[in-house]
Amino acid sequence: MKKKLALIMSVAAALCLCFAMAGCGNDSQPTNAGNGADAEAMTFTVGFDKAFPPYGYVGDDGEYTGFDLDLAAAVCEKNGWEFKAEPIDWDAKDALINQGDITCIWNGFTYEGREDKYAWAGPYMGNGQVVVVKADSDITKLADLADKAVITQADSSTIEALDSDEWKDLQASFKGGKVQTISDFNNAFMQLESGTVDAVACDLSIAAFQLAAKPDAYKQLDEQLSEEHFAIGFKKGEEGQALADQVAETLKALDADGTVKQICEKYADQGISYDNWCLK
Repeated sequence: MKKKLALIMSVAAALCLCFAMAGCGNDSQPTNAGNGADAEAMTFTVGFDKAFPPYGYVGDDGEYTGFDLDLAAAVCEKNGWEFKAEPIDWDAKDALINQGDITCIWNGFTYEGREDKYAWAGPYMGNGQVVVVKADSDITKLADLADKAVITQADSSTIEALDSDEWKDLQASFKGGKVQTISDFNNAFMQLESGTVDAVACDLSIAAFQLAAKPDAYKQLDEQLSEEHFAIGFKKGEEGQALADQVAETLKALDADGTVKQICEKYADQGISYDNWCLK
């Protein structure tokens, strides 16, 4: 009788264990965002340059902030995704997105010249490539940059503009026969202010930010190197394009309800203008 009772208890314990394990297995199954209130939120990891104000930078409180990060956070809130801002080495952006370490590149990322390299959301913002010099500089036009030290960010759209057929002769006239490069635009403007270089070639948005911060220190040349647009880059392929399309539609909805304009106004004193918004 004791053996029979022990056998029954052993079987019952085994059945309880099996049910418990099955229950745990069901709870741990990942689900896609947007499939209901109980769905596990997708982590939306934005790769950005933390020294690219006003689109992405470290705020006075030590937290990551910026126009693009605020837009991304609003998109995530709308879709029920978990937002994560991931500062990256800009030179490593392609490797990071292809490896899946980041969901997208969203940080004043120029669309022109990269059309076939990514799945895109946008373009959403107008931009251009310009040159900034000291306010008291005798440089007033692009031709005056001959024999001058000009600097820009490594692997930036400015380099692509200067390497183009339209401006390659201009670049060849620079001191050293080529534009100098540096890791980020903040340091580029520090060199301009110190007199180490004569000019910074950069995005229109970066120039607007610097001029807003120090209107008496710098001036922007009237001639532009290029006119272009910012967009959000995802890994190329059907999955990446589907996510890009969802982000684009969410941005349109945020524009329609006034959120985009509100975020633009938040950064107006840093050179952001809703007039440059182009995703309708």
